[in-house]
Amino acid sequence: MQNTSTASATATGATKARWTYKDFTWALSLFGTAVGAGVLFLPIKAGAGGFWPLVILALIAAPMTWFAHKSLARFVLSSKNPNADITDTVEEHYGKTGANLITFAYFFAIYPIVLIYGVGITNTVDSFMVNQLGMESIPRWLLSGILIALMTAGVVFGKELMLKATSAMVYPLVVILLVLSVYLIPDWNMSMVQTEADWSAMPKIIWLAIPIIVFSFNHSPVISQFAKEQRRIYGDGAVKKTDMITGGAAMMLMGFVMFFVFSVVLSMTPEQLNMAKEQNISVLSYLANVKDSPAISYLGPLVAFAAITSSYFGHFLGAHEGLVGLAKSRSKMPIANIEKISLGFIVITTWIVAIINPSILGMIETMGAPMIAGILFLLPVIAMQTVPAMAKYKTSVFARIFTVLCGIAAITSVIYGAF
Repeated sequence: MQNTSTASATATGATKARWTYKDFTWALSLFGTAVGAGVLFLPIKAGAGGFWPLVILALIAAPMTWFAHKSLARFVLSSKNPNADITDTVEEHYGKTGANLITFAYFFAIYPIVLIYGVGITNTVDSFMVNQLGMESIPRWLLSGILIALMTAGVVFGKELMLKATSAMVYPLVVILLVLSVYLIPDWNMSMVQTEADWSAMPKIIWLAIPIIVFSFNHSPVISQFAKEQRRIYGDGAVKKTDMITGGAAMMLMGFVMFFVFSVVLSMTPEQLNMAKEQNISVLSYLANVKDSPAISYLGPLVAFAAITSSYFGHFLGAHEGLVGLAKSRSKMPIANIEKISLGFIVITTWIVAIINPSILGMIETMGAPMIAGILFLLPVIAMQTVPAMAKYKTSVFARIFTVLCGIAAITSVIYGAF
């Protein structure tokens, strides 16, 4: 009987160590969460420093992404409550003050991204109308107002439909981006490689580019649900599963996204990358304007539109829920009123920012990445050192040091850029 029991346990362990179809679909979900509008601006920032810094960024992107996300999954798994999300886990380990702090940080990690997409969608549609359709620009206040109102109406009045639609959009979007990456190969040139590298400035270039990598590869919003589901199925074996699946997602992101980035960067000159940054449009919109190709002229802006729209829906819901959660604990107002006021606040501020048209890359670096870095890179490692329940979930010393250094780099580069 004992031998049978041991054999059974071994078989179960072997099953947990193997990839299953369900594991692959989870890896795709994590991958799809990360692939959004940030990827469309990544080549502009990552390629701005030249070819060799881009190579180094590509090499550190996968471990940086994997170590951070597997640590966050382990943090969620450390809760006594199998149904706990990240806020519940923080409350269990650090009390209500800690939970309120995380809710606050989550809101300010997501809300700026909604603002970014308000600017991005306005610029994408305006560029498409002027350059591909030959129309005159609609006044910015009117165009941005219409687009933000339409996207918000889709969220408010057709939430379930929009969630299904955006989930369905991820995979065609990925395929089209892959096709575009391959399509650009004949346009590859050596101007980037031949540009003489300033090796003394390279550490600074890489340091300042880390926030856009953090932003573009981030799939932390879905980690709570992912970790809970693995715990429900595998119990104590969930750690191995979450490590394996987050590693798979990181490798997929490394292979796919960095191939797209390299393909775009190698098909453009440094001057063109700077021009795309100055025009404050995604790299696909810029390529559509300069490439003599009907496929890119129409497909590029459509992909950018789909990526920004799908990202807007998910982040708008998260920002709205976060703001309602913050207001509920501090107000005796009826919940329906809080929801309406929160909705109005997000829509109006997004519209105002879209009219002002600040730099999208600047917003990503100064508003989006620091909060994400704090929650994703620093919180789990600090918990590993301070919370007894996290002792058995510690990652290797190298992984912890590397993760903390990346998180600090993302935050300090923003502070440096601000001054």
